[in-house]
Amino acid sequence: MPAATSHWHLAALAWFACLGLGLGGCTMLGPDFARPAVPWLSDWSGDAGRTLATDALPRARPVDDAWWHSFDDPVLDALVAEAQRRNPGVRLAAMRILESRAQLGIAGSGLYPQVQQVSGNALRAGQRQSRGANTAFWSASAGFDIAWEMDFWGKYRRGIESADAAYFASIAQYDDVQVLVAAQAASLYGSIRTTELRLRIAHENAQIQKRSLQITERLFRSGNEAELDVQQARSLYLATLATIPEFEGLLRQSQNALAVLLGRPPGALPEMAAGEGRLPRAELGLIVDVPANLLRRRPDVRTAEMQLAAQSALIGVSEAALYPSIALGGTLGLSATSIAGSSNTASWAIGPALLWNVFDHGNLQNQVLVQDARFRQLLEQYQNTVLTAAREMDDAAASFASNRAQIDLLEGAVRAARRSLDIATIQYREGLVDFQRVLDSQRTLFSQQEQLVTTQGSVVQSLVALYKAMGGGWQAARDQPLPMDEDTRRAMAERRDWTPLLNDPLPPPGAEPPSRRRSDAEVTQ
Repeated sequence: MPAATSHWHLAALAWFACLGLGLGGCTMLGPDFARPAVPWLSDWSGDAGRTLATDALPRARPVDDAWWHSFDDPVLDALVAEAQRRNPGVRLAAMRILESRAQLGIAGSGLYPQVQQVSGNALRAGQRQSRGANTAFWSASAGFDIAWEMDFWGKYRRGIESADAAYFASIAQYDDVQVLVAAQAASLYGSIRTTELRLRIAHENAQIQKRSLQITERLFRSGNEAELDVQQARSLYLATLATIPEFEGLLRQSQNALAVLLGRPPGALPEMAAGEGRLPRAELGLIVDVPANLLRRRPDVRTAEMQLAAQSALIGVSEAALYPSIALGGTLGLSATSIAGSSNTASWAIGPALLWNVFDHGNLQNQVLVQDARFRQLLEQYQNTVLTAAREMDDAAASFASNRAQIDLLEGAVRAARRSLDIATIQYREGLVDFQRVLDSQRTLFSQQEQLVTTQGSVVQSLVALYKAMGGGWQAARDQPLPMDEDTRRAMAERRDWTPLLNDPLPPPGAEPPSRRRSDAEVTQ
């Protein structure tokens, strides 16, 4: 081939490539996604939130993202850290991030030329004659076809935008699991400590009631009291003893639930022996953020937003199918043979191609409507997610405020009940009152202690629920490798294709998908 002709073909190929890049960068069908407006959110603060803001909490301090540290309990801190690292749900969410990251790579590959078909064959043939020499020859050929569809209407770029948003949605789901697991670990920890304390109170009251039973039995044997006092004392004592197996069963069930949450087999947790029966206590930290920002940073709200963005981009992908696609195609082939007089050949071809599905326009147009309808569904789901988040925050704040207000009153009631029992016991021994007054005082003390401990446990649970509703506790996991067991990590690392995905750090908190950053910059300009 003459050099001038070769240079002309190379120039033509470069021209077509530049044309593809230029045309591909000038048109983007479909809507550009923007965060949906929530009209009521900017002015909403919640009545319970205002109540908490005016409540006198002298020990309050700014809330940390790792809110469980506010309980000042090293055992709880260690359990939450283990749950966020070893919980099966967390590891499953991490695997989904890797899957969506691979899907993003698939979407990005559409911007580059693709080898559509590679073929090759080799043949050796011969002929044996009854008279004369034997003949044999061989032949071989190889070729491949390549095509590059120019992204004139933004189909592939919208596909990348959708995959990118789906990738960020999977990260938000991972964050949401981190929040959920931390809250569940803290909640179960509080339940275990509350049940341990209720069990201790039951044992203490059983001892008090046992001493009263022994007194009535002695007095009855000496003829100073009727059998009625003995039977009433025995009835109360046995009823209190009957609550102990119930508490022990609840304790074991809570321990099993926490163990499974940590990825361990069901059973008691040895580290829980430290601080047994001591209920974690913490006051509400100062909320320095406004409710609108608190709600929008929640991972479940962020997930709904990213899923909405991914679906918005799919509208553009389906719209692009309504228009013709322009592609650059090429073919290269080589063939050779050993037959005398035959020449080896090389063939090639290059040129543009136009494809337009004109007669299926109704189907393609309705595909656009389908994608748009799905977008509208996700938009309603997003609005409902924000509403649910606001309700959870307000409910948790109201629960915390109401439970916290009862503590001082119940502590006073327990002190009064204990003093009442002391007085009734002294008066009974001195013969000033009958034994019924002692029984009533014992019942009242047990009941008030139970109510106090239950309410203290409810304060812990409502505080955990409030911090969970604020959506914090996931930020630290962004700086750490995705959690997985060592065997899984080793097996995936042995496959070279996984290595860059395993080593690629997660985006920092507050990061936006690249497509969103570009659109925001365009709006600013």
